[in-house]
Amino acid sequence: MTVKVVVACGSGVATSQTVASKVNRMLKADKIDAEVEAVDLKSVDRHLKDAAAYITIIRDKKEYDLPVIDGIAFLTGAGQQQQYAKLIEAIKNYKAV
Repeated sequence: MTVKVVVACGSGVATSQTVASKVNRMLKADKIDAEVEAVDLKSVDRHLKDAAAYITIIRDKKEYDLPVIDGIAFLTGAGQQQQYAKLIEAIKNYKAV
């Protein structure tokens, strides 16, 4: 079963697509069965229902009941390994409801 990971930025176009494709490549290289999906912020709640983790590009004060990963790290490279490790952990611990 492929695990879903959601990436969101304001519009769901440029930044989230960039992060989603980068993370998808990293996961595939590590042979991890997960699909990263870029969505816009307005529809994020709907997409998170069956996701293992949420990679956010904006500073969001909202609480979520799944692991939240800092997407800026994948854009800048600063702290990327720590955030990627957090993502891997979230995927491994994910149990489909």
